[in-house]
Amino acid sequence: MARETFQIGDLTAVIGDNEAYEGHRAGYNGVHRLTHRTNPKSLFTITGLNFEHIFDGDHDLRGDVKVTFEPRNAPMTFKRISESEAELYQAPTPTFHLESWTRFKLVAPHYIDFTFRCKPHQHVFTHGYIGLFWASYIDAPENKSIYFRDDKGWVQLCTQTHNDESTVLHLADKTQLQFMPNTRPMLYKSVSPLRFSDPLYYGLFGSHQYILMFDRTEGIRFSHSPSGGGPPSAPQPAWDWQFIIPEYEVAKEYGYRARAIYRERCSREEVLEEFKNWRAMLEK
Repeated sequence: MARETFQIGDLTAVIGDNEAYEGHRAGYNGVHRLTHRTNPKSLFTITGLNFEHIFDGDHDLRGDVKVTFEPRNAPMTFKRISESEAELYQAPTPTFHLESWTRFKLVAPHYIDFTFRCKPHQHVFTHGYIGLFWASYIDAPENKSIYFRDDKGWVQLCTQTHNDESTVLHLADKTQLQFMPNTRPMLYKSVSPLRFSDPLYYGLFGSHQYILMFDRTEGIRFSHSPSGGGPPSAPQPAWDWQFIIPEYEVAKEYGYRARAIYRERCSREEVLEEFKNWRAMLEK
């Protein structure tokens, strides 16, 4: 079974691997469809929380699409763990030899808890770092922006075109990634002058709101596309993120935790309260 449907609280989610089925194209994993009790339209078009890229600034930029999008092309195994939880397992991939486990757990009333673990098996990352990228393709929101906080307050980001100052680093992130010269543009190569303080952002979806938060700032980067890779007029933005491992050891496990929230619209104070409560829960 390539996917299954989970219903907990206000949320109904179809979670699955890269396999195609009726109504879903091959090569897109994660949460294929996400609806709220008070909105039957899916937040995501093709998929959300989708493991999209493994990159090292070299192999991913040589022109082979199957390498550029290796997590979407390498086989995955879907497993339903319980009525509320699923896992995607990917054996060491053909090019980067990265093994990974991604868990999704629905929590009432409107949460998806996300846990990612990975293990590199060979010294193949040309520039010594491991770059990982996830994408969420949003279904035609009137407002394509994401909102996050810097050291002075709330910031709004809606990039003008795909690959245009697309990636937002944390205030303390000094890691400068190397890329082979004269290679294709990518969201993760294009850095915004904006910086975030708290590891969270949100976007608006009609009368509803999508919030994404992380258990750390180290290694986390936000990315945005106004068009999901299409022309600027394309109605589906991508609200994305990255996890950077600046230095790695073979056979050592790395990872992080995140929480996605899909709920009816709320105030910024409530967004921060959601973040505060979740981080406190993680520390227990």
